Amino acid sequence: MNSSPNDIEGLTQATQDNAASTPIPTRTIPTLSQATQAIHADDHLNRLSDVAPPLHVSTTFRYASNPADLVPTKDLDHATLDAHIYSRYTAPSTTRLETLLTSLLHAPTLTYTSGLSALHALYIHLNPKRVSIGNGYHGSHGILGIHQKLTGLSLLPLDCPATSLHPGDVIHLETPLNPTGEAYNIAAFAEKAHSRGAYLLVDATFGPPGLQDPFLWGADVVMHAGTKYLGGHSDMLCGVLATHRQDWLRGLLNERTFLGSVMGSLEGWLGVRSLRTLELRVGRQNENAGNLVAWLDACLRRDSDKEQQQGGGGDAVRACVDRVQHASLQASDMPWLQKQMPHGFGPVFALWMRSEDLARRLPSCLRLFQHATSLGGVESLIEWRTMSDESVDGRVMRVSVGVEDWRDLRADLEEAFGVLVAGEKGEEVEGMR
Repeated sequence: MNSSPNDIEGLTQATQDNAASTPIPTRTIPTLSQATQAIHADDHLNRLSDVAPPLHVSTTFRYASNPADLVPTKDLDHATLDAHIYSRYTAPSTTRLETLLTSLLHAPTLTYTSGLSALHALYIHLNPKRVSIGNGYHGSHGILGIHQKLTGLSLLPLDCPATSLHPGDVIHLETPLNPTGEAYNIAAFAEKAHSRGAYLLVDATFGPPGLQDPFLWGADVVMHAGTKYLGGHSDMLCGVLATHRQDWLRGLLNERTFLGSVMGSLEGWLGVRSLRTLELRVGRQNENAGNLVAWLDACLRRDSDKEQQQGGGGDAVRACVDRVQHASLQASDMPWLQKQMPHGFGPVFALWMRSEDLARRLPSCLRLFQHATSLGGVESLIEWRTMSDESVDGRVMRVSVGVEDWRDLRADLEEAFGVLVAGEKGEEVEGMR
């Protein structure tokens, strides 16, 4: 699952006019794999003998004790790794997290309190007149609704003609898509945006590092809800913006100070802990999801050979499930999709149940899948999606696959489908849950 390797040694400093400067890592050395980067890309930040980076809780930091080393803000052209002033600007834990992310995302990176705060900050900075966007995460549409109210922003459909776009507009592309896990062709949308002087934003939350690199296909800026796979333990909120545009980085950095959307030190420390195992977690989750989708698809297509190879259970699946959606099932798109996602198609997929009643009842019949919103954690989650997104069909279940043994997850689903079928027939089932 290794992607194009990068490692960080150098720093380019960005100066804020009215706030403290922070280093933005940009120089890379193409020698280390992703797994090694996640452990060592921040080695140059080590100042203590601790092997595990410590958590810094201070909100403010001492200036230099030597008067000759004091540099007023108006003269501050460069920052050093230890030049923290106030945690609303920068802090050791979040700087370390951004250093790791810069290496893993292959572009200088800033962090925010959540994915939506990162998205809000980007649209404040770019201030586009038009945004082309399709279905997807309802929270993104909520942010754009605020900007419509504040600035008169116009929304265009994702498949709008290129002639509808103008310089400075944005195509907002979410791929893979929430909640279905289906993928879009990044290169095609990059060509469309750039032909009109517009920008391509890729929300790559469902395709974390190791599964896809949107910059390879023309993205101008990449956003992640780091709460999901970058965090990976359902215990931290985080948002991420990455871009090679140094002018954008400087503006975003300065504006983050006044928006007040800098991550807390605890969340920064948790993020560093999480990234150490990113490749291990995502690799297992991706493999598990691929196996589960292949089993469900074989059952629905009545492919008896593949169904038996994957464990059987087809009758119960067909009685409850109408269809399954996932990027791995986009057969006609494989010529570009296998290049865009060469190491797997993501750990999230959607089930369309045969009725809304079956969708409502399925979670209570499961033992291992927990009924909760969000995704990306080590534990498998399932959500009757209408619980948190009113725009989604009431038959849709979003499945976020964890790191458990996929055969146990398959057995859990198969048994739950059996319980639902028995309930439809009015039968008594031993151990009904």
